[in-house]
Amino acid sequence: MEWPISTLLLEDANFPALLREIPDAPEKVYYRGVLSPRGTKCLAVVGSRNYTNYGKQAVESLIGGLRGHPISIISGLALGIDGLAHRAAHDASLYTLAVPGSGIDDSVLYPHRHRALASAILEAGGGLLSEFEPTFKATTWSFPQRNRIMAGLAHAVLVIEATQKSGTLITSRLATDYNRDVLTVPGSIFSEHSYGPHMLIRLGATPVSRSEDILEALGIEKADPREATLPADLSPLELRVLELLHEPKERDEFIRTLGIPTHEAASLLMQMELKSLIIDTGTHLSNMHNNR
Repeated sequence: MEWPISTLLLEDANFPALLREIPDAPEKVYYRGVLSPRGTKCLAVVGSRNYTNYGKQAVESLIGGLRGHPISIISGLALGIDGLAHRAAHDASLYTLAVPGSGIDDSVLYPHRHRALASAILEAGGGLLSEFEPTFKATTWSFPQRNRIMAGLAHAVLVIEATQKSGTLITSRLATDYNRDVLTVPGSIFSEHSYGPHMLIRLGATPVSRSEDILEALGIEKADPREATLPADLSPLELRVLELLHEPKERDEFIRTLGIPTHEAASLLMQMELKSLIIDTGTHLSNMHNNR
């Protein structure tokens, strides 16, 4: 599957609204796949490349607990916490957007080891976005410049592990400059990876120990599937999905049954899970309203 590269100018109506607000907004951005769904809150997740097992568990637990809520996960496709955040979002059926420090053409996408991850993000209905020309190769200065894009796109930035000299702290500083909320996960007082989080807490960042803390910071009420009601404004395709899911179905076979392009089906299913209409485990689908 090929995902073409599209361009958005600052003055275009569908240019990301939050990114347009920052004082050093890019004049244009390039993207592949799908932009963050309207109506979702964007959470940028950043942290150390050399993460600890504690950091890995924190990413997977916190993002996994956001399943079913209107939240988009943004990160930088880098090795370490970034890659874990994208994968955790995918596993939780949340939209995820990668903002690499390079162009977004496959020939230069950085890091090379995460090109398969980038394809998985696109296949699942997510996106890639960069202000750099599509064939621009990553440099030492492009990563700090990229960080302002992530901070600008987000309603809040979540920092999970950062050493004293971590570039992650650049993103958190920019988030503060842009009047975004900064959240962070406290760590062990004996770990160098806790330096950044603990410094941020001293400066006023919100400590996070559970997914509910993130929902509260973003102003989102915790979803209760038992109280879900079927919206009256469902599209014909959404109604068809619910009708076909009169019993749980194997995901890949169900997508073939729908008869629409895979990336469109993945985006549709993600939107329906955000609306608490279906449950997507990654291998099987079920109608949430049949489970009440």
